[in-house]
Formats: sequence, C-alpha cells, structure tokens
Amino acid sequence: MSGPSKRDPESAPVANQRGVARLAAVQALYQMDVGRITLEETLSQFGMYRLGQDIEGDEYLPADEDYFRQIVRGVIKHQLDIDPAVNRSLDADWPVNRVDATIRAILRAATYEMLKRQDVPPRVVISEYVDITKAFHEDDAAGLVNASLDAIGRRANIF
Repeated sequence: MSGPSKRDPESAPVANQRGVARLAAVQALYQMDVGRITLEETLSQFGMYRLGQDIEGDEYLPADEDYFRQIVRGVIKHQLDIDPAVNRSLDADWPVNRVDATIRAILRAATYEMLKRQDVPPRVVISEYVDITKAFHEDDAAGLVNASLDAIGRRANIF
C-alpha cells in the first residue's frame, strides 16, 4: 500500500489531519489483516515510524494520532457489529471476507465511523473514504465503496 499524500506539514489544516488519520487507519487495518500483526504492535509501528514522519526523505502530513487510534481500536472493538453491516451492503456472493483487503479495511473503518461516531456527518465519512479508495484503485471500487456505505447509512437511518 502506498503512503499518505506528501505536503507541507506546516500548512496542513486540522481537518486534513483527520483525513491523514483515516488513511493511516486503513493502512493499519490492512496491515493487521494481511500481515497478521497485533493491534498494539501496529499502533506502535504507526506511532513511531509513519504518522507525520519523514519517510525516505519525504515529509508527510501530520495525522491526528488520537483519531487514528480511535478508528483502529474502534474497528477491532466493534468488528462483530461492523462486518455483518458491511455484509448486508454487499452482494451475497461477495461477503466482506472475500473482497479485496484494501476495500475491506476501507469499509470497516468507514462503517465504524458511520455507526459509532455521531460527531462526524455520515456524508463526510463517505466522501473521505471514497477518496481514499480512489488513491488505491483506478477501477469501479470507489463506486462499490460509495454504494455500500450509502446502504449501511440508510439501513442505520443515519441520513
């Protein structure tokens, strides 16, 4: 998976720090899923080596580290609620455990925010995670994520 967008960290608005936190959370969830790395090890690695760090000579935007940790911990804590909600939004032949690992991480993080974080408007969550999807996929994956998250929001009556 590729890293977050490179920009001048001094000019990063606070809202962008949440966007970077979301991207990092997707990367962390992906790493945990594919690499079978523990939650604590993943959080430690991201805190020490990735969030707002200089990586291979490029300085990356600082992330809202607390928000990043809330998303990752929240997905793990509520996964028994999140995965069924995601499954109901997908085609019956393609449950969450069968979709691409990046898309799975995106759907889980976004669903956590939509269902468990009433402080963030659902449309903002959808927009942010559709943009993250576009950073990793050039095909119709963004449409799948948008449709799935919209279905999740409608079933939860949060629109």
